[in-house]
Amino acid sequence: METKANYVLIGTFTILVSLFLLGFGLWAAKYSSDRSWREYDVVFHEPVTGLTQGSSVQYNGIAIGTVESLQLAPNDPRAVVARLKLQATAPIKTDTRAKLSMTSLTGSPIIQLTGGDPRSPPLLETPGHEVPIILTEPSALQNIADTANRLFERLDNMLSEKNIAHVSKTLENIDTLTGSISDQREDLRALVANARKATEQLNTTLDSTNRAVSSVDRELVQKLPALISKLDSTLNRLDSAAGGADKILNENRAAISSFANDGLSQLGPTLGELRSLIRDLRRISDRLDASPARYLLGRDAPKEFEPK
Repeated sequence: METKANYVLIGTFTILVSLFLLGFGLWAAKYSSDRSWREYDVVFHEPVTGLTQGSSVQYNGIAIGTVESLQLAPNDPRAVVARLKLQATAPIKTDTRAKLSMTSLTGSPIIQLTGGDPRSPPLLETPGHEVPIILTEPSALQNIADTANRLFERLDNMLSEKNIAHVSKTLENIDTLTGSISDQREDLRALVANARKATEQLNTTLDSTNRAVSSVDRELVQKLPALISKLDSTLNRLDSAAGGADKILNENRAAISSFANDGLSQLGPTLGELRSLIRDLRRISDRLDASPARYLLGRDAPKEFEPK
C-alpha cells in the first residue's frame, strides 16, 4: 500500500509540473507575441466593401500586419472601425494616414498606410481610447465613387423632362428647317451656281491684279537704281549748299552782327519817316486830282469864255 501511495504522489506531482510548464510556455509565447505586435484602430467614414478579417495591411507597399477585426462604430453606424495588428517595429507616426487600396483590378481591398515624417513622434496612444487611432484620408476608390455619383446626378438633371422636351422641340425645328431647305433646292442650286461664278470672276480679278502688281514691282525695281542715284546727287548738292551757306555766314558774321545791333535799331525811325512821306505824297496826289492848276499855279484856273 505504501508503494502504491508513492506512485500516486509521484504521478500527481509530474502532472502538475507538466501543466505548469505548459501554462508557462503558453504565457511566454503570448508575452513574446504581444511584444512583437501592436494593435491600432482605423475609423473609416466610407464603405469598406471587400475588406475582411485577415486582409493585408501595407506600409508604402510592404506588408506589416493584418486586419484583426471589423465592426460598426458604436456611436455612429455610418463609420467602420478596423482593428489592425501591426508589427511593433513598424514606424507608425502621428502623421501616418490610412486609406483603402487595391493591389490589382481583381484583387481584394487592403489597407494602405502612407506618410510618417521621420521627425514626427511615434503614435503611442489616443486619449479616450484603449488603442491608438490612425487617421484616414479619402481613398482612390472613394474618389471614383464620388465622381461617379456626381456624374449620375448631372446626367439625371440633364435628362429631366424639361430638357427632353427642349431637345424634342429642337429636333422638330431642325426637321422643319430641313424640309424648307429641301423645298428650295432649286434656289439653292442657283445660289451655289452664282457663288461659283462669282468665285471664278474673283479669281480672274485676283490674277489680273497679281500681274499688274508684278509689272509695277518690276518697273520699280528697274527704276530704283536711277532714283537712288538722283537722290544721292540731290543730297550731295544740298550738303554742298549747306556748306556754302555756312561758309557765307562765317565770313559775314561781323557784318550780320553789326546790322543786327545798329541797322535794326535805326529801322524803326526810318519806317516812321517813310510813313510820313507816304502820307504827304498821298495828300499831294489828292490835291492834284482835285485841282491841278490851282495846286501848281497857286491860283484859281482861268474861266473859259463862252460867247452869248
